[in-house]
Amino acid sequence: MNTIFTKIIKGDIPSYKIAEDENFYAFLDINPLAKGHTLVVPKKETDYIFDLDDDTIQGLFLFSKKVAGGINKAIECKRVGIAVLGLEVPHAHVHLVPINGIYDIDFSKPKLKLSQDEFSKIANEIRQSI
Repeated sequence: MNTIFTKIIKGDIPSYKIAEDENFYAFLDINPLAKGHTLVVPKKETDYIFDLDDDTIQGLFLFSKKVAGGINKAIECKRVGIAVLGLEVPHAHVHLVPINGIYDIDFSKPKLKLSQDEFSKIANEIRQSI
């Protein structure tokens, strides 16, 4: 398997990278619900999040916590919500979405259309806040 997320991690597909370590990669969602909407993925391809081994799932959430802290500092919001859907890409991942109310994380809502400059600015602000 070579998912779109693996291609992003390898640099075959460009992304607005937020953070990376040896096991995880965080980047802006290109179809965001809100400015700062970030995806966090393990580098190891596993389709279903609950098929991850215990160390990986623990690491994923600790890495996500660090990224969410940066989002919370860089983007004006009450909280950073987290969602795991797992249906759209066969590679486990979490969505970190800046929210001000419970309906802000409704995936049926229209997605934002941002320019490359806006994405780059948001990614830079989050990176600097981590």
